[in-house]
Amino acid sequence: MALDYRKCAEEIYSHLGGKENIISAAHCATRLRLVIADNSKLDVKALEEVEGVKGLFDSNGQLQLIIGTGTVNKVYDEFLAVTGLSAASKADVKAAAASRMPLWKKILKTPGDVFVPILPAIVASGLMMGLVEAIPKFAPAFGQSDWYSFLDLVANTAFALLPVLVAVSAARVFGGNIFLGAVIGLMMVHPALINAWTVGNYAAGEIPTWHLFFFNVQQVGYQGHVIPVILAVLLMSTIEKWLHKVVPEMIDLFVTPLCTVLVTAFVTFTIIGPIFSVLENWVLAGAKWLAGSLLGSLVMGAIYPWTVVMGLHHMYNVIEAGMIAQTGLNTWMPIASAANFAQFGACLAVALKVHNQKTKSVALPSSLSASLGITEPAIFGINFRFMKPFLCGMAGGAVGALFGALFGLGAPVYGVTGIPAIPAVNNVPLYLVELLIAAGIAFGLTWFIWKEDEESKKKADAPAPEAAAEELKPGASVIRSAAGEVLQPVPGKVIPLEEIPDDTFAAGILGQGIGVEPTEDVVVAPFDGTVTMVFDTKHAVTLEGSGMEMLIHVGIDTVGMNGDGFEAFVKEGDEVKAGQKLLTFSSDKIKAAGHSNTVAVILTNADDLEGLEFGLKE
Repeated sequence: MALDYRKCAEEIYSHLGGKENIISAAHCATRLRLVIADNSKLDVKALEEVEGVKGLFDSNGQLQLIIGTGTVNKVYDEFLAVTGLSAASKADVKAAAASRMPLWKKILKTPGDVFVPILPAIVASGLMMGLVEAIPKFAPAFGQSDWYSFLDLVANTAFALLPVLVAVSAARVFGGNIFLGAVIGLMMVHPALINAWTVGNYAAGEIPTWHLFFFNVQQVGYQGHVIPVILAVLLMSTIEKWLHKVVPEMIDLFVTPLCTVLVTAFVTFTIIGPIFSVLENWVLAGAKWLAGSLLGSLVMGAIYPWTVVMGLHHMYNVIEAGMIAQTGLNTWMPIASAANFAQFGACLAVALKVHNQKTKSVALPSSLSASLGITEPAIFGINFRFMKPFLCGMAGGAVGALFGALFGLGAPVYGVTGIPAIPAVNNVPLYLVELLIAAGIAFGLTWFIWKEDEESKKKADAPAPEAAAEELKPGASVIRSAAGEVLQPVPGKVIPLEEIPDDTFAAGILGQGIGVEPTEDVVVAPFDGTVTMVFDTKHAVTLEGSGMEMLIHVGIDTVGMNGDGFEAFVKEGDEVKAGQKLLTFSSDKIKAAGHSNTVAVILTNADDLEGLEFGLKE
């Protein structure tokens, strides 16, 4: 039965606490995004029960109701009609949500915004450092070789010059010129300064000093520091934007960069650096105590998932980066690993115990994602939704983190937890024991404590038909993100998005992705997921799974063919496996109609995904 869009919109509105409680409304490919004035006025339970709402969560100040591709836009139109609100863009809603965030949350969110983009560099360097340090334990001669020296240099570069990476990323976040940001970062680790890691070798009075007005500034670099760098670039960006407003355009190109760099450099070395490097050392000392003490690790292992729920877990990046920069060992990572792997254990217990096929289809892939360190699908889709699994995961995380602190576990890397961190950790056998303890406790507690309610059992899906859907072999990976991989759904030559012969696709208006010039006339599922829509003309299909929302569009302007030459093998709501046949088409008929047969493979929620990479990868 088709969804009644008007009724869905009216029911949603009736549980939001009135029009005055709605600040802004927009939608993306699958979700209705609302900014709410007072969350206490919401009837969350009733919202979850609204027909058409597949789930909801609150993230970064937005109430996001999951409705589905092809449906959300129709519900949104009715929602505007019911409420009398004006349409807003997704960016407008994000801005409204950000303005509603309390100051403390904005401050805690900023380090995450700065550090997430540089994670690939840090992860690569950290894993390489772990491997380079491990090899000499088994082959001592390697530690004296040129290869060891070369690989050690490659592995250490990101950490030796970490302030530069931080400065460039911070400039992006604060809206400053990234190249001026790079200059500030380079300035703080300039080779003319004494390296901060070796300054302890100097006796009192030996450190050269600048006498600038009434400031006495020691000529020491900021290796191992990140907070002073972020604050310096914040100052730089503020000065630069102000100067762009007040300096005449005729001389802006010369005056603004010169004054920006000079003022920022002076304030950084005289005030920001000396003060905040000391404060950062205090923060790191406190974090090391928490990570190293039995009580501290127990508490942090338990509450870590709550910071994920609040969207604040990226704030730990500044602590982990500081630990690595100062000591080469991140002892916070075992806490995060235990907490994340415990959520995996709890979610896996739900997946194996639950009867409802819809819940099972969400729980199993979400648990596997959590084992790799991506816990949001498990937490928001299963554990936090049922709460008891979430609490059981907290218990497992607490005990696992306690074990990690007891044996001094750590790694020269941040940004990876769970299974991917195994190559980098300082004691692999004990780390595996920590993961087993965390997941085992969470799994056992969830299995015995959590019970599926009878209503959910009654709604359990009917058994799958005896005739299994035809499965073909999908191609290699063509899109990668923190949420997972997208396999090539159509055999043929993979081309960049901008080479698709359609301005809408090429400009990324519908999302980011790739194109395929097909050699065979068949489309298969690029990942395990759910079919959210099959177009009436059968020339396109949308799917979602593991947090990814995908549009596969066969040909350019083929909607005008009214389905001639196309055949669909799935329908809306079907669960599909990677490689399962979705559509077939006739390239001959498409070309005869004067159209290109290029297939667009588009992630419609690319803005919400981290670590995106595009292109064929065997």
